[in-house]
Amino acid sequence: MGKLVAAYESYLMNIRHASDNTVASYLRDVRQFTTYLEQTDGPALESCTQETVCAYVRHLTSIGKSPATVSRCVASLKSFYGYCVSTGAVAQSPVHDIPQQKAEKRLPQILTGREVELLLEQPKCTDMKGYRDKAMLETLYATGMRVSEMIALNVSDVSLAGGFVRCIGNGKSRIIPIYPAAIRALTAYVTDIRPNMIAEPDEQALFVNLNGGRISRQGFWKIIKHYQQTAQIDKEITPHTLRHSFAAHLLENGADLHSLQEMLGHSDISSTQVYAQVVKKTLKSVYEKYHPRA
Repeated sequence: MGKLVAAYESYLMNIRHASDNTVASYLRDVRQFTTYLEQTDGPALESCTQETVCAYVRHLTSIGKSPATVSRCVASLKSFYGYCVSTGAVAQSPVHDIPQQKAEKRLPQILTGREVELLLEQPKCTDMKGYRDKAMLETLYATGMRVSEMIALNVSDVSLAGGFVRCIGNGKSRIIPIYPAAIRALTAYVTDIRPNMIAEPDEQALFVNLNGGRISRQGFWKIIKHYQQTAQIDKEITPHTLRHSFAAHLLENGADLHSLQEMLGHSDISSTQVYAQVVKKTLKSVYEKYHPRA
């Protein structure tokens, strides 16, 4: 049993080239299933049937695991047994016909207008890092770009005179306007700060780290967590939070879904419609809080 799991781990790492998080997640789920089999005097991993897996799913539900967690565990077992079938360790996967539980869709977390203002006020333009951080946060909220798109921006992608940014997402290029405060922050950074931060004169990256190279997603994550703490905002802020807030705030102020879809770079408008649900939920909570007869 241990050899089979070890072989699967090697396959994930060396053949699939899965990320460390994926490997850890899959192995954790498989080992928890193994523990369940041992504790219930169940069959060996190689001898499990569909009924064994169904019983495990019922067990996970009975101990309070969420539909999302149960679905992840089933997906992990499906991957594991798919590998076992491919190597001949088992003849047929016991997971191939297990129905997936529908996870409850969680609406994205958004910031209020005041919380956005607080966050954007945190970087202090007293040193190079402050100017750069101010420009990054303003750009992200002005455009609603994905963080991966923002850190991929080159200097040539920004038109300060035209007041727009060109970014590429999902293989497509799109133009997004930027508001005056973001233009001012970008102008100060690009004109006065960035030339002194870059390590090489031909560096193309718009936003660079303190070593002069393109900033990483992890680097930006640390920056935004720092400013969440200094702003004393209780909500959990991720790099995607400003994108969510951008979308919800535009809808609240009358933007139409198709224009928002274009700015966000969604290929399917159903992805954009999630923000309409956020706005409706927000309006309902405001109504219930302030209407005298609610």
